[in-house]
Amino acid sequence: MSPFFRHFQSFPALLSLFLWFADDGIAREIDFTRDVRPIFSENCFHCHGFDAKARKAGLRMDDEVSAKEFIIEGKSAQSELVYRLITDDPDDLMPPANSHRTLTPEQIQLVKDWIDQGAEWGGHWAFERVPEIGKDFNPTTHPIDQFVKKKLEEEGLTPTPRAAPHTLVRRAALDLTGLAPTPEQVSSFSADPSQESWEKLIDEFLSSDGFGVRMAWDWLEVSRYADTNGYQGDRERTMWPWRDWVVRAFNE
Repeated sequence: MSPFFRHFQSFPALLSLFLWFADDGIAREIDFTRDVRPIFSENCFHCHGFDAKARKAGLRMDDEVSAKEFIIEGKSAQSELVYRLITDDPDDLMPPANSHRTLTPEQIQLVKDWIDQGAEWGGHWAFERVPEIGKDFNPTTHPIDQFVKKKLEEEGLTPTPRAAPHTLVRRAALDLTGLAPTPEQVSSFSADPSQESWEKLIDEFLSSDGFGVRMAWDWLEVSRYADTNGYQGDRERTMWPWRDWVVRAFNE
């Protein structure tokens, strides 16, 4: 991953911290899954997680019942967990020095605030119930817009203006095919940027061979696909039939 991409990948986290420690001095409501679990995952799970063989002291920080044996809800100052994070005693400090892991002062404060707010646990976002659409929802827009609008209002933000037609075409083409749009596609939609034209354009991208290639891209990347060994002589590997199968599966 390039340093450029990593920079922008971290932007949501930086924005979250900025909004958290805003000048109004009011602590925002902490969400366990979004704010706290990543801290535990990075610093605690390797010794106190789901791997029973690697687990130490019988403590699981990925399990609510086990973790809350060291937490007094609403009282961070009296919680064993906080003591372990801030103590000067090297024998009690967690994570231990030899783990080469450490929490930042901001992360420790997040854990404290979470406990003081009641230490409410949370499951994986994929298993959380989706909020219902409000009665005042505008049926001419996409349902997801309601939730985006609500969050923007909570943070005192306003959406940017709608992108120009040629920008919308470029975004759709790159997202769905991995390729830039043709000049004809840009000029056609720019001349008639209606909803009907937009849906026709999306269908065109979805029906193109490039769609399957773009969708297969991520799957092949995860499985470390390569046409050659890439090492010790770089001999050819007959992997292309599987690659073509994945592409064809998406396109069909």
